[in-house]
Parts: sequence; C-alpha cells; structure tokens
Amino acid sequence: MSTTVTELTPSNFSENITTGTVLVDFWAPWCMPCLMQIPILESVAKRIGDNAVVAKINVEDFPELAEPFAINGIPTLLLFKEGEIIERFSGVQTEDILVDTLLNTDSVK
Repeated sequence: MSTTVTELTPSNFSENITTGTVLVDFWAPWCMPCLMQIPILESVAKRIGDNAVVAKINVEDFPELAEPFAINGIPTLLLFKEGEIIERFSGVQTEDILVDTLLNTDSVK
C-alpha cells in the first residue's frame, strides 16, 4: 500500500481494486471541483497509510473505466472492499469524512 495517490489505468485497474480497501476518484483535469479534491485525497492517503489505497482515474483518458460504474458526474468517488463497491460519494468530500469512512469500512454498507 502507499501514502500517495495511485494513478489507475485499464492495465492496472482490476489488480488494484480486488484486494483490500480502495478509494477511487473519477476525475478530469478540466473539472474545478475535481482539482479541489486532489489535494484532499493526497492528505487522506498520508493519514490512512497502509490501511487503504487511494487512487484516481482520469475519465477523459479512460472513459471505459467509468462506464461500468455509471459515473455521470465528477468528481465521483467509489469505495471498494475486496472488489465490491461499499460506498459512493458524489462531489467534493472532506478529508475527515473520507478518512473516517476508510478507517471504518466494516461498518459501511
């Protein structure tokens, strides 16, 4: 696991979401709220350390990764546990909400 935000692509998406707890941000570089979310995600990654993975997918570059999850607005964050979606967030989320959710995934769903 990492204390930085992992960039996901079609070649590494499946392997990254199937094990453990993973928060995935679906974003685009032209989206102002998305750009606001990025430093928050970087702080979240540092705070949670090895408890979970924080990752992001650029929907402009990889729309095929967003389609199966019905990503209609960005930023959208999906929380995966062992490959299953257990939480969905729409819009910019605070660091405290994300950290609390990630550290308490047993109570989510």
